[in-house]
Amino acid sequence: MNIEPIAFFRSPFTSKFGIPRQSGIVGEVRGRIEFVEGYANAEALRGLEEYDYVWLIWGFSENVGAEKHPTVRPPLLGGNERIGVWATRSPFRPNNLGLSSVRIAKVDLGGPCIEVLGADLMDGTPIYDVKPYLAYVDSHPEARGGITDRHAWKRLEVVMPEALQDVFAEDELRVLEQTLALDPRPHYHDDDRQYGMPFGGYDIRFHVTAGVVTVDGWVKL
Repeated sequence: MNIEPIAFFRSPFTSKFGIPRQSGIVGEVRGRIEFVEGYANAEALRGLEEYDYVWLIWGFSENVGAEKHPTVRPPLLGGNERIGVWATRSPFRPNNLGLSSVRIAKVDLGGPCIEVLGADLMDGTPIYDVKPYLAYVDSHPEARGGITDRHAWKRLEVVMPEALQDVFAEDELRVLEQTLALDPRPHYHDDDRQYGMPFGGYDIRFHVTAGVVTVDGWVKL
């Protein structure tokens, strides 16, 4: 079976580093689904405005050539324990397919495009399908969650200079703060080392000490 992108995603996150590790975990992050020629048809979107969420089927385009293994090291476990790839949402999957539930912010028939909130997709990610989220069949609040039942995401304190208010809008600053609070560093990292995270057209420089993320500076990309 051959599949081709019907759209591409636009996001303030322009690299894998720093992207929220699950959809909805940073609920205010804004993104846009832009349809490619041949699928940019407003008629195909009619009725979608009656839904609150959609499922996105998309591609881990940055991992196409990466070596794949039957077990992975989930970041939720600190990267120190291996479990089966099918028991995780690891991006290192045989067919490089991702699945995300995102909130609809606006259905633009004039674009046509879909503006969404809470996506965990990098800018430029290919999207292969869009399906409406149906609470009566897609929501299972009583379901077990495997490792997520035993391990919660630890959020760090974030300290940002006031001068950032002149660079980003208020909602963008909230997204940046929530993203940094989730500790975007790789599994194996050094405290006090400075890291750079592309966000909203800037390289955000930060370090982490004693559970506190401090933004040191930013450079326009």
